[in-house]
Amino acid sequence: MPRQLILLCLLLIAALPMHAAPRFTQRHLVVDGRLYGYQVFVPDGWTAAHAWPVVLFLHGSGERGDDNRKQLSQGLPPWLAAHGAEFPAVVVMPQAHEGEYWSGRAERAALRALQASIDEFHGDTQRIYLTGLSMGGYGAWQMAVDHPGLFAAAAIVCGGVRPLPDDPPPAPDLAVEGVPARVDPYGWVADRIRLPVWIFHGGADEVVPTAESRAMHAALQARGREVRYSEFPGVNHGSWVPAYATPELWPWMFSHRLAQAPR
Repeated sequence: MPRQLILLCLLLIAALPMHAAPRFTQRHLVVDGRLYGYQVFVPDGWTAAHAWPVVLFLHGSGERGDDNRKQLSQGLPPWLAAHGAEFPAVVVMPQAHEGEYWSGRAERAALRALQASIDEFHGDTQRIYLTGLSMGGYGAWQMAVDHPGLFAAAAIVCGGVRPLPDDPPPAPDLAVEGVPARVDPYGWVADRIRLPVWIFHGGADEVVPTAESRAMHAALQARGREVRYSEFPGVNHGSWVPAYATPELWPWMFSHRLAQAPR
């Protein structure tokens, strides 16, 4: 092959669009004297020249720990590893410690990680989004209640509001905190939700009852909130796989923005 033709081929190859591998960056912070790890997905082509959407992802109970790695094993992070080359947002993935839920100190750690990532990676405070699966789905409802006006939209996967059927009384840990006794918990949460929500659940979930998401969908609908509900027939607890692969999810989520940045 003539030398000139070889050079031409090399130039053509160099001119082809290249996508960097999705980049996950480790960070740590201290909350109430305890070290918390979090990972940040930084999109391909990130630049400080403009502000970026930011997604907070809350993992499930099986990904708790202190290695700052297990939270990458289920849900959104594996999807990003496979499909994130063109994902247009920063994603913050904190890790709760064993025995913790997304309330109290772990909730504060997640919000601190979110704020630190907004500051470091030029997040757009009018485009902050929330998602979580299983325990993280419970946590997403909790944060939506606790921090109205912070998130522009949420995707909540196989989460719930009430304690799981096998949680022991009198004070089960996995539930939305602050719900008064003898009130409809779904209505109480829905009254405090001020953001568009897309709810996902498996129709055959044997861990978190599908009825939890159905009840929240009905409560939000009854109050005229913007809500979508997708139920996957025959799918057990792992509904996060089809949920995060839903093609319409991300255009829907990123179409929402706050009218003004939270104070």
